[in-house]
Amino acid sequence: MNITLRQLRYFLALSRSGNFTRAAEAIHVTQPALSMQIRALEDEVGARLVERTPQGVVLTPQGRSLADHAEKVLGAMTDLETALRQPGQGGRLMLGMIPTVAPYLLPEVLPILRARDIGRDLHLREAQTDTLLDELLAGRLDAVVVASPPEDANLGGELLFQDRFLLAGSAARIADLDGKAIAPSALDPGHLLLLDEGHCLGDQALEVCGLSRRSSRLDLGAASLSTLCRLAAQGMGLTFLPQIALGQETAAAPGLTAIGFPEPQPARQIMLLRRRSTHAQGWFDDLAQMLRNAAQPLLA
Repeated sequence: MNITLRQLRYFLALSRSGNFTRAAEAIHVTQPALSMQIRALEDEVGARLVERTPQGVVLTPQGRSLADHAEKVLGAMTDLETALRQPGQGGRLMLGMIPTVAPYLLPEVLPILRARDIGRDLHLREAQTDTLLDELLAGRLDAVVVASPPEDANLGGELLFQDRFLLAGSAARIADLDGKAIAPSALDPGHLLLLDEGHCLGDQALEVCGLSRRSSRLDLGAASLSTLCRLAAQGMGLTFLPQIALGQETAAAPGLTAIGFPEPQPARQIMLLRRRSTHAQGWFDDLAQMLRNAAQPLLA
């Protein structure tokens, strides 16, 4: 048996409309072309599928059975076509994001993605930078948001925005600085609260201070920025707070105060990366622009 998808589409159009003329109009073919395909389908299955009556077309028992199967077959074909489209254009989009960006940027960008119908089949992965890059190169992710430019020649990306670092601590600790901006290199390493190793934010904070982890005697190895902010709010030390996290963290940690650094202000580059071998037309540029737009209120 050699039934074609075209025959099934034509037959379903006829079964739904119950009329050759309306069915032909619905699928944009001539009525003779539709009739020819229906006759060829009946010859293929070896049975009559429709009966012509004064009121229109009625399906035979074999026709009703075929219509049920045809709905399933064409539904599966639609799912297959969707899955094979470019990410963000009806296909599944696998997006990774580092933990010091995801809690702040995702609430802003998800409504935008849903409005563009990208969020309909969006899968998110939150993990540290090295894990995200490994999964991106392995094809398990389509794009990742990280805080460093790509070092692998197989990866390319777009700069989303510059995320300034602020110095955060309790009101009393900030007051001890006389309310003045202080250069990162002038900070006492023993007062710094850092994220655990593997989190790029902790390493970047040390880098702008010209320090190593051995220099910081108060390295608590916290797993999340929120934990650091709560400890800092209680006077346990000072920490680096990305600007995109300012509103959420100061609201969640009463007493947390943040001030800017003097020029040139330290900042991290938030990048959207993809594999260079992945076709980027449309979905990647659109995604980058939506992420930029979502970040603007956080950076204001």
